[in-house]
Amino acid sequence: MKLFTKAGSTVSLFLLALGISQTSAFYLPGVAPNDYTDNVHVPLYVNTLTPTSNQQLKSVLAFDYYDPRFHFCQPEDGPKQQSESLGSILFGDRIFNSPFELFMGKDEQCKLLCKTSAIPEDDAKFINERIADTYALNFVVDGLPAAHIAKDERTGDEYYNIGIRLGENDGTAALNNHYSINIEYHELPGNKKRVVGVLVSGSSRNTQIKDGKPVCDPNTPAFHLKEDGSSEVVYTYSVSWTSSPTVWATRWDNYLHVVDPSIHWFSLVNSIVIVLFLTGMVGMILLRALHKDISRYNAVEAQEDVQEDYGWKLVHGDVFRAPARPMLLSVMVGSGCQLVAMAALTLVFAVLGFLSPSNRGALATVMVIFFMIFGSISGFVSARIYKMNGGEKWKLNILLAATMLPGILMTTFSGLNFFLIGSKSSGAVPFGTMVAVIGIWLLISVPLSATGSYFGFRKGKIEHPVRTNQIPRQVPDQPFYLRPLPSIFMGAILPFGSIFLELYFIMNSIWFHRIYYGIGFLFLVFVVLILTCSEVTILLCYFHLCSEDYHWSWRAFMTAGAAGLYVFLYSTLYYFTKLDINSITSTVLYFGYSGIISLLCSLLTGSVGYLACLVFLQKIFASIKVD
Repeated sequence: MKLFTKAGSTVSLFLLALGISQTSAFYLPGVAPNDYTDNVHVPLYVNTLTPTSNQQLKSVLAFDYYDPRFHFCQPEDGPKQQSESLGSILFGDRIFNSPFELFMGKDEQCKLLCKTSAIPEDDAKFINERIADTYALNFVVDGLPAAHIAKDERTGDEYYNIGIRLGENDGTAALNNHYSINIEYHELPGNKKRVVGVLVSGSSRNTQIKDGKPVCDPNTPAFHLKEDGSSEVVYTYSVSWTSSPTVWATRWDNYLHVVDPSIHWFSLVNSIVIVLFLTGMVGMILLRALHKDISRYNAVEAQEDVQEDYGWKLVHGDVFRAPARPMLLSVMVGSGCQLVAMAALTLVFAVLGFLSPSNRGALATVMVIFFMIFGSISGFVSARIYKMNGGEKWKLNILLAATMLPGILMTTFSGLNFFLIGSKSSGAVPFGTMVAVIGIWLLISVPLSATGSYFGFRKGKIEHPVRTNQIPRQVPDQPFYLRPLPSIFMGAILPFGSIFLELYFIMNSIWFHRIYYGIGFLFLVFVVLILTCSEVTILLCYFHLCSEDYHWSWRAFMTAGAAGLYVFLYSTLYYFTKLDINSITSTVLYFGYSGIISLLCSLLTGSVGYLACLVFLQKIFASIKVD
């Protein structure tokens, strides 16, 4: 039954994608604050338990708060799941109501939450293992995640670190069964109050119950869950309310603390230096070598004496020859353009503030919707490239443009989802959500992709400035550094080098369940990545043409696209240095998701490199006179 619990929310999001309902899809910070008066109930919701660590992560699996193996206290009428966005569900959020009773301005001291029955032996072992793996609870109050105070070691500034430790592990696992909840509020005229901070600390106490009430003593020894099936757990909590000068509009500032911003600036400066270096190289080639070449070729043509061609002009009759496997190349370039458009527009929305962290899953939701909508770009670009290369199987091209990349993604995610289901993780995507995603793809993405392909094939064929010879020219032996593999791997280092520092923060955000706060930096790095891919492929393409090697199509795509391979190799390094995973399931999930990210990166960068190289060749060969 659990797999169907998301049906209502996914159907509503499906209607949103169709433009029929849910018109308030984006949340602008500061639009809808909740005002409370004294003694009004303030609901506390519980989210999944996630692994967290300041050093090495030991698992990538998340678990439902009300997973029966945890034996947490439940509301009297049972837990009720809250509606969530598509992105929130896909990213693993499972939010339920809780038995915690919070009333605005009303302090509570050592209030009994519940006393569990004896924890079975297997469940006790499961809980202690999760404590050893440094799992954390995640509470949500008024849209704010519960956090604890942490200190920046470099600056000494305090900030909010999200999550409450399930327990402490100093040789022996101690379960945190008492929660000290401190709610910060900002007071407004008219006795109205707004929640601006949620701080929760957990502690382990061997609390006893006397006359139906817990006997609370902060000096009580820690509670160790015995693995013999005899331990009963007494859960208690305290609530305090603190007035804060923080206004509602800036309440996320404490959560979005930038730890060592100099690293971000170093990343950005590093990327810009790479771009300036490449721009200088390309500029030198275009303004000096290439301009000199074009002038010399045209001057030779003006002379009546017959002169033999030399340099890159030699390959003018072969440079636009159709590459091997034009169908696959055109579909991959089209899919890459779809990803470029999706990433660019998503980052623009995020930079403008439309994707607030208070709207859980908004970023992922927008990415999915844009990916579906920009299927039209995939179909159009694929059709244009395929027709340019003389392809005739236009029906197959339309089908592959609409289904190849989404099919790979859905198949891979479905396979990884079975691992999540097998491990009873809350990260498993519910059946209703999967049906909604497939429905959006079939009803929106596929028709749009087919429409884009239709217009792409209807337009006239892209004409090249020079004719292609009937007999292919023989390519002379190339020096080692210009052979396919060395040139591809050397060229891809620069695009990867422009993003690898920011990639570290993105991976920390994904695997350590932290809020990513560097959207502005990421947008600039994305622009730098696009420029780097374009300039690297143009540079190497020119060198290959000068060596009379006209097989540029796949090489241009692979040169920029190999940055995705470096991303995967970096993920492997990250696995061995930042993670301490011992389970096969977590390892498969990590490398499965890393492989998907690397594939998408390869398609995105490869398409940019191919199109940049195509435009470059069109321009330079249109500038010379050829018989």
